[in-house]
Amino acid sequence: MNDIRLVVFDMAGTTVRDTGQVADSFVSALREHGCEISDEELTAVRGASKREAVARLIPEGPDSEQKAARVYETFRKNLEDRYRLDAVAPVEGAEKVFRWLRSLGVLVALNTGFDRDITGLLISALGWGTGIVDAVVCGDDVEEGRPAPFLIFEAMKATRIGNADQVANVGDTVRDLEAGHRAGVRWNIGVLSGAHDRSRLSAAPHTHILPSIADLPSLWDRP
Repeated sequence: MNDIRLVVFDMAGTTVRDTGQVADSFVSALREHGCEISDEELTAVRGASKREAVARLIPEGPDSEQKAARVYETFRKNLEDRYRLDAVAPVEGAEKVFRWLRSLGVLVALNTGFDRDITGLLISALGWGTGIVDAVVCGDDVEEGRPAPFLIFEAMKATRIGNADQVANVGDTVRDLEAGHRAGVRWNIGVLSGAHDRSRLSAAPHTHILPSIADLPSLWDRP
């Protein structure tokens, strides 16, 4: 791990505590527009670009694109309202890990399927602006979200890291780990603090599975 120069972290469920705000806002937005989804369908799209997830779940039809746009805007409003009402909090130990990594000269980037407005709301509420992380990449910064690797590539570009063998990726969903695998990162780390349990994460490409981000420093002691 001494060769790692950048760690890319997912947000909701990985570094930001998720108490159901994202899933509830997503399901209620679909329901408001006459779309019901199963728990399995919801689980399958966790970690994806929220805009792409909505588009995937809307039944095909002559106005499916317009309906998907309306559902996404409803989701966005619902989530913003929830985050304003509920206290936005980091996963325990997240900020300590950020500071520890940066003290070692390791860069810290956040990547998320949220758009820039929602991400900005979270960053502001958490106080994670200048001096806390080195880059923030959002779903609307790339042409395709997870499991495509482009969020990670964009984080590498933003931090001027050109070699994926110097990158670690950390996330709480199968799609996070699939994106890390496709990006070719050296360490692809699943955490159990969010959407997917050990059995799901274990079935995805990974190098490590940890209880939470707080356990990340322990990897530096491993061969």
